[in-house]
Amino acid sequence: MILEGYEYAWLVVLFIAIFFAIRLGVGIWAGKKVQDNTDYVVAGRRLPIHMAAASIMATWFAAETLMGASQTAYDYGFSGVIFDPFGASVCLFLSGLFFVRLMRRAKYLTIVDFFERRFNKTMIVLTVIAECLTYFSWTAAQIVAGGAIVEGLFGINPVWGMVIIITIVAAYTTMGGMMADTLLDFFQMFLTAFGITLVFLFMLKAVGGFSGMIEGAGSTYVSEPFRLLPSVSEGYLGYTGLTGWMYWLAAWMAIGLGSVATQDLMQRSMAARNQATSVYGSYGAGVLYLFFGIMSPLIGIMVYKLSPGLEDTSYLLVSAAMTHLPALLTAIFIAALTSALMSTSDSSLLAGASAVTENLIPLFTGKKLDGKKALWATRVMVIVNAVVALAIALWAQTIYELSVVAWTLLLVGLFTPFALGMYWKKANSWGAVAAFVGGFVVWIAATIFFFNTGLGGQSTAAVCEYTAEMGVYSDGWWCGFWDAVYIASFVAFLAALVLMVVVSLATQKACPPRTLVDYYGEPLDPNLKLNLGILPIRDAFRKIRPDEKEST
Repeated sequence: MILEGYEYAWLVVLFIAIFFAIRLGVGIWAGKKVQDNTDYVVAGRRLPIHMAAASIMATWFAAETLMGASQTAYDYGFSGVIFDPFGASVCLFLSGLFFVRLMRRAKYLTIVDFFERRFNKTMIVLTVIAECLTYFSWTAAQIVAGGAIVEGLFGINPVWGMVIIITIVAAYTTMGGMMADTLLDFFQMFLTAFGITLVFLFMLKAVGGFSGMIEGAGSTYVSEPFRLLPSVSEGYLGYTGLTGWMYWLAAWMAIGLGSVATQDLMQRSMAARNQATSVYGSYGAGVLYLFFGIMSPLIGIMVYKLSPGLEDTSYLLVSAAMTHLPALLTAIFIAALTSALMSTSDSSLLAGASAVTENLIPLFTGKKLDGKKALWATRVMVIVNAVVALAIALWAQTIYELSVVAWTLLLVGLFTPFALGMYWKKANSWGAVAAFVGGFVVWIAATIFFFNTGLGGQSTAAVCEYTAEMGVYSDGWWCGFWDAVYIASFVAFLAALVLMVVVSLATQKACPPRTLVDYYGEPLDPNLKLNLGILPIRDAFRKIRPDEKEST
């Protein structure tokens, strides 16, 4: 237990209790303001740029990101955290430049709205399934992280910690929806960012400034901790040659591309008050995420310099705060860290629920829910998602693997139909289905290949068995399985891309491409340049009145 023997443990507990009470209070208040499903799902499309950027950043700036990045960087330096925060920051910039503007201009409520209007009913079902699986996994990862934090701080059984965390998150999300989420995200983001900055600055002072951090820096398994490219001798995370490069590219793409076609990201962008606000909110979130997100791995590298050879680095970030920060600031930071995982969990609960209510239920009933019925159904689905995610968390009880595979699901299945459906007029429904199904089939086949055989005999099972014998991993089979999953995602992505193009071109007459329309069925201007996030920045601060038409 981390707080055992800590003189100011009572202060940490007090601030955590206060933060939890604030979240429930905001949920009750926001619940009274919600009138319909548009209010509940996209906050009535009223978010200004500072709220939009803060909300997008806070959605991903999770406790798992902060704690996991510092721990991984302690062992592997920057190469170990390419997934997050580097890949995640790339995703935010790519989304702002290529995708957010059209989604906001079309006034969609969910990411599935795009697939529903661009492709066929089969793609609606496949998209909802993929999104739900993603958010089940992502929410489960945050629940496991919450249980681990509760156990580490208070010595409580992690199972009870998971139940407590998801109960609170489900309660205020069910009541307040997106309005509650964004208000709490804005509040929590500043506290978490402020806290991680303080820990970074105090650690920087302890190692002798920037020169002390850089000179003689190291990590457990990587000799050059600030290196991003695979090295000739060490490769990437234990893999050399072509396999190492494929793993490296997959690391960038897992979140960098996989998270583009996600409901939580687009939902917050679509909640912005105009197109420019949604675009620059995404850019702003990318800058903030990279700036504050890189501090966590840097802290891990500095802790290694001060204390190499630590056996347990699970709570490295919390321990650094307790060691170097004043008691009051430590209490605020740990409370904000605990609150951060809730900001991620509430987003994923709402994202999965809104996709089912807005797209899947109307598909099977033949009638779109509206008014109080839609609002009631979305709230029920929030609770259902919470229960399913808790069940997965109790079964898997792993954080990092669940987090990354959540976005890899969308990389191999949805990114290609999303990107080509938006920018390639010849993309059709059969091509989209082929890309989705083919991507998953190739992913499974490639995972089996890389685990058992690999390129040049470099199978992930063999590599991880060797590293387990060297003391790097405790479970070589588990490590080998997940490495194979990530490496195979690169092959699956290429297969999906080829299938989308080939099948679409081969079936133009049998399955004519659909014209992209907005939420209300009105055709969008076919000029693709209008999709790019290139807008006057002054428009991001301008409020669009209800009677004023947005420029297109």
